[in-house]
Amino acid sequence: MSIRTNFNHTIAASYIGYVSQAIVNNFAPLLFLTFQSTFSIPLEQITMLVTINFGLQLFIDFVCAKLIHKIGYRTATVAAHLFTAVGLACMAILPMLLDNAYIGLLISVVLYAIGGGIVEVVISPIVEACPTKHKEAAMSLLHSFYCWGSVAVILLSTGFFTVFGISSWQTLALLWAIVPAINAIYFALVPIRTLEESTGTTLSLKQILTRPVFWVFMLLMVCAGASEQAMSQWASAFAESGLHVSKTIGDLAGPCLFAVLMGTSRALYAKFSEKLDLRNAMFASGILCILSYLIASLSPIPALSLIGCGLCGLSVGLFWPGTFSLAAKTLPGSTAMFALFALAGDLGCASGPTLVGTISGFLGGNLKSGILFAVCFPILLCIGLFLYRKRNK
Repeated sequence: MSIRTNFNHTIAASYIGYVSQAIVNNFAPLLFLTFQSTFSIPLEQITMLVTINFGLQLFIDFVCAKLIHKIGYRTATVAAHLFTAVGLACMAILPMLLDNAYIGLLISVVLYAIGGGIVEVVISPIVEACPTKHKEAAMSLLHSFYCWGSVAVILLSTGFFTVFGISSWQTLALLWAIVPAINAIYFALVPIRTLEESTGTTLSLKQILTRPVFWVFMLLMVCAGASEQAMSQWASAFAESGLHVSKTIGDLAGPCLFAVLMGTSRALYAKFSEKLDLRNAMFASGILCILSYLIASLSPIPALSLIGCGLCGLSVGLFWPGTFSLAAKTLPGSTAMFALFALAGDLGCASGPTLVGTISGFLGGNLKSGILFAVCFPILLCIGLFLYRKRNK
């Protein structure tokens, strides 16, 4: 069938969209030490690049709750990928052109953060609106591509630097920019329909906000993001401090392993979704997540703690896409709802690692203590699922 009428192309473009999102969030951190040494940028300013990236994505999530419906899905997705491509390309060019290299990096981050924020808001409702039979499976598989994209960015970038040297990072930035640039063209051609067209119903933002179950879903999204990132963001340090290995090995044993197992859990659910009840699968994942946090933080054996970190990646995979799927069934027909869920998820992504770091700092740099406190997030998620089940009964 034609690319303009076959929704399989829409789903494929959406998968690539999440790979682009993974590039946005994972490529620049691999270069932080290079930026510091090459451009003599203080560590505090480099940290600010991360804050601006995720902070701006949060702001975009909020704005998109009203804006996406007005400008349309296609315009939003094409623009998002162009912003991402231009931002990555500018990262390779602007620091060399401008007198202040940091300003060049800052401009680049702002551009691709805008693109990343829009992608996060609009891709999930696009897939949810596609005429597929097994929407939970499609949603879970979609989000697994963020994991595979993260793994690809880490492995391919590490391999590139090994072969060509870290000094060739500008070339790699331009190569990564090709992915969203091509996907912008792809999204300009594929068929796209809105959630409102898919369900035939429309809930206003006011109607959504007055539904108690919506706030249960917001709790689930905050806990999903926090449960994921509280462990993921500290996985490399966890591996390095526990196993006493180099940063390269730590990255592979920590965040890379975490992403592989998280993607695996999403792919497995997509394969067996017809045989599994989503609510039961999410609750079981929540229990496993609680156990993984306890193993990682309380085990006296470093290798066992690392296994707990890996199990956490396996357990959190279903939280984010599963909440989207449950909400789409319960409150159908609202793009604004998905934007608010993305906002709540990003709040969780920011608060989880912050809690771990803050608690660890208060307790003398004891990372395990910070990880232990973060077990509150999967516990709250299980409580939220219990409330949702009670509401349905």
